[in-house]
Amino acid sequence: MIVDLESLPNDAAQLKQIIASLNSTYQEKINYLEDQIRLLQNEIFGRKSEKRLTADTLQRSLFDEVDGADAEIVDTASADESIEIAPYKRRKAGRKPLPEDLPRIEVIHDLDESEKQCACGCQLSRIGEEACEKLDIVPARMQVIRHIRYKYACKGCEGVDSDGPTVLIAPAPKQLIPKSMATSGLLAHILTAKFEDALPFYRQSKQFERLGIDLPRATMCNWARQVAENAAPLSEAMHQLIREGPIVNIDETTVQVLDEPGRSDTQQSFMWVFRGGEPDSPVLCYQYHPTRSGSVPCDYLGSDYEGFVQTDGYNGYNALGRQTGVTMVGCWAHARRKFHDVVKAAGNKTPKKRLAADEALDFVARIYKVEKDAKELSADQRYEYRLENARPVLDQFKQWLDEMAPRTPPKGLLGKAISYTLNQWPRLIAYLKDGRLRPDNNLAENAIRPFVVGRKNWLFSGSPEGAAASAFLYSLIETAKANGLKPYAYLRYLFDKLPLASTEEEYRLLLPPFVDEADLLHADA
Repeated sequence: MIVDLESLPNDAAQLKQIIASLNSTYQEKINYLEDQIRLLQNEIFGRKSEKRLTADTLQRSLFDEVDGADAEIVDTASADESIEIAPYKRRKAGRKPLPEDLPRIEVIHDLDESEKQCACGCQLSRIGEEACEKLDIVPARMQVIRHIRYKYACKGCEGVDSDGPTVLIAPAPKQLIPKSMATSGLLAHILTAKFEDALPFYRQSKQFERLGIDLPRATMCNWARQVAENAAPLSEAMHQLIREGPIVNIDETTVQVLDEPGRSDTQQSFMWVFRGGEPDSPVLCYQYHPTRSGSVPCDYLGSDYEGFVQTDGYNGYNALGRQTGVTMVGCWAHARRKFHDVVKAAGNKTPKKRLAADEALDFVARIYKVEKDAKELSADQRYEYRLENARPVLDQFKQWLDEMAPRTPPKGLLGKAISYTLNQWPRLIAYLKDGRLRPDNNLAENAIRPFVVGRKNWLFSGSPEGAAASAFLYSLIETAKANGLKPYAYLRYLFDKLPLASTEEEYRLLLPPFVDEADLLHADA
């Protein structure tokens, strides 16, 4: 605030009033900046967990390595005066037994024959044995599959003046990548390592080199793109399954892509994830786009989509909410995080003082306590239970927010948290409309996390085509995991069957929701 010295009054009382006003304004800015500094310091050096600390556990140790990325885990102890703890059975001490399905090789350790003689002269008799199991590992074993195609000719046609003797050869087996040396098992192994284990192609190339195989990174990149191109019909089938479902969860994150037309290599692009289909057999689709525009989800779902769409508070989703038949659902995890940032920014300066943000977190804890109690109920039962138990808590929280908003500085962290929650309120309570809905968008956030982990290893995509191929392959792997299938086994099964499919229905039946785990047994051998 700039003060014109010429316009200052000569009255001392008025001058004091101006100084007090300026002091209050500057103090508010100082408090805001101090909160921002403490919040940034906590982000760098503090705990990553969003679980609340009680007064007894407020010691913030640098050695606390709890990783609580999933905001759904909310402390509910502060919501009740007392809690009941279920009986706990202590697990037997010692290491876990090794899986029974692993092959066993028995190594017998026996006494020498001379040692089997007792001092009294009698022969010792075996009365039992002691066994212990040690885990061994054999490095990956490579094998070459030789496809031998017999040729046949008619000897009776030899020497006859004609177009030549008749020659027939057994047809070549259909491959996902024609004329390639890659088998379904090799492709499944490479793609699982890249998109499930976040192992970049160049590191895999080094592993193959240690095994005596020359498999350059460029070759694996080309294979990944060709797999995505040849399996393109599956992408459209997944798109249709998502649109057929009653609920779609959406989230997005940044990705750096090189050689994008009309864009520099330093500009950020985005990877979107759509999770939908039937709730018991979900489908996840990843989509690469150079923009974060709200037109992306609108174009993907189409103007005729009807159902629930759950997202965070990003304004780009507002256009989707204006479509007829679409009900937008908010995310309590994001709303809670705003208030949790207030507590983190406060640091240890007032460890025993109860903050206003703590009251907000108590309300959210009570909301999730209702969800925990209703976890085993059916969708219809959960709907009724929420109306009876969660609705009163939400009404109380709304009243608290309305009372706090006028007397809280709007630019402070608490003011922003209250403003965000009030602006999102219609969407935050929309989960009460259907028992199949969840109060948060963690399903989409959990789906985007494997991509974020992978991004930390491979850093960027080399081209838009590569980014699109990566998006499709993530879609296959994450959908398989969401349906309880092992990614490697599913991909091997898929790559065996895909060249034989030709109709839309055949492609659709190859998707994870329609594949039984028993079908993958041969692929897991």
